[in-house]
Amino acid sequence: MRVVVTGDTHLGPRRRGPLPPALLLACAAADQIVHAGDVTDPGLLVELAALAPVSAVRGNCDGLELGLPDQRELELAGIQIGIVHEPGPEHGRAERLRARFPGCRVIVFGHTHWPICEESDDGVLLLNPGSPTDRRRAPWPSYASLELGDGRVDARIVRLP
Repeated sequence: MRVVVTGDTHLGPRRRGPLPPALLLACAAADQIVHAGDVTDPGLLVELAALAPVSAVRGNCDGLELGLPDQRELELAGIQIGIVHEPGPEHGRAERLRARFPGCRVIVFGHTHWPICEESDDGVLLLNPGSPTDRRRAPWPSYASLELGDGRVDARIVRLP
């Protein structure tokens, strides 16, 4: 199963945009899209849903009108995935996220705009896709790609031009 993970898109009339063509191509080839929050424009969810099913959470810049949960868990290809926007301070982050999503093999988060793809000693993958539109202090705009199947999780950060 192919999953595209994105977040911190910050689209809308007063925000950055549109989504990079390379990200849209990846989404069109995906079986699932995960958005880690800060969508800011409800039209983006409609646009993405036309490409593949979308699971998203509410970010600190998203209004309640989007109807998104603050966190969620889903199972894809037999792998439990936890999703939240704000992971809290860097110190102790991995422990907090694992406690928040016990039993999850992958934990997706956003908010920092900094891409992270780190697997802990106990096999839990912490994944922040960065931002495809607003890199801030990150070295480049990015999203993440997940390949799931037969109990395996292959993840990578994809650098956008």
